[in-house]
Amino acid sequence: MTKKVLISGASISGPTTAYWLARNGFDVTVLERASELRLGGQNIDITDAARDIVELMGLRDAIADRHTGEKGLRFVDEDGEVQGSFPVDQEVTWTREVEILRGDLAKLIVDACPDSVDWRFGDHITALEEEGDKVRVEFAEGEAETFDIVVAADGMNSGTRDLIVGDDQTEDYLGCWASYFTIPRYERDNDWWNWYTSSNGIIVFLRPDNQGTIRASVNFLSDDSNPDHMSLEDKKRILKDKLRGSGWESDRVAHDLDGVDDIFLGPLHQVKADRWSSGRCVLTGDAAYCPTPYTGMGTTLAIIGSYILANELAAHDDHKAAFDKYERKFRDFAEKSQKLWPGVPDLAYAESEWKKYLINLGAGLAASAPMQKLVALFDGGDDENDFELPKYENRAARETA
Repeated sequence: MTKKVLISGASISGPTTAYWLARNGFDVTVLERASELRLGGQNIDITDAARDIVELMGLRDAIADRHTGEKGLRFVDEDGEVQGSFPVDQEVTWTREVEILRGDLAKLIVDACPDSVDWRFGDHITALEEEGDKVRVEFAEGEAETFDIVVAADGMNSGTRDLIVGDDQTEDYLGCWASYFTIPRYERDNDWWNWYTSSNGIIVFLRPDNQGTIRASVNFLSDDSNPDHMSLEDKKRILKDKLRGSGWESDRVAHDLDGVDDIFLGPLHQVKADRWSSGRCVLTGDAAYCPTPYTGMGTTLAIIGSYILANELAAHDDHKAAFDKYERKFRDFAEKSQKLWPGVPDLAYAESEWKKYLINLGAGLAASAPMQKLVALFDGGDDENDFELPKYENRAARETA
């Protein structure tokens, strides 16, 4: 009998799970709170075994065609002078071979899913109740339905996670907020990721995209780990207050916020759940093990974890056995990927001119030729995978053989 699966969330992990489940003959519905597929977002990279998975999905060339064109990272001062430069082809660099906008990647995965996948927008789960061999799901909109499996893939701030694991989770607040939005590209802009550290506790990123605009990010220190709901105008006001008089392109970014209609703004938490499943419900992606952007591993974990979860469900008739295998195979790598360097992220922020000077000095030293040569001596190679990807047989193909 074909199993019905409901997936909450249509960013990266949700569509990836849907792709592999549908390929294996499952009846898949994907639910997304937003009214349509969210195509915004920042530059993200795909590393480790996630590169092998997008290859298996036939997406590697399409992803390469949508590369943002980013040349590397530059630390700049208030006058725009480069303090440290890390081109993409250096040993120490933050720009990866596979760089793509989050929205572009989400669209590619959604388009790759079999036509059988049912996409529902503008709704979310409000209650889950196990009823024998089914899960009764209540929605904010529409009638309740039953499914064999429910997958929470709805991000760091997942409301579905609370319904599944309850108090068996923690959200480790990193002491800072992040924002992401798109602004116009000016003639003076370039194809580098430009990083500016202000002495008033904020960091401004300006990064190129492949659409003729600039992806901006404003990060800042804050003691507020759980803010009230913010309207778009609330977000603009908060960001403008932080940017005012901060130097470099801060005034330009504040001005351009007037024309922005989509902003992510909020505190950054690492999600750590004692268990990733309960009954017939399971977590994946940031809903299960959000590492935050400071690790650079969010997209990679989402793709690998979703691949393993979906294929373990296909390999086992017993969902409990599938969930157990999923955790056994992936938890150690997910937890390892969440580890931050000592002092991160606090070391990146400056609340004095002296610390700002030290940050830029450190960037210059790290970018120097002697340091690059030293790193090259000990580097194991960025193309090597730390995670050994399990191989699975397609269940649908096996059953029809």
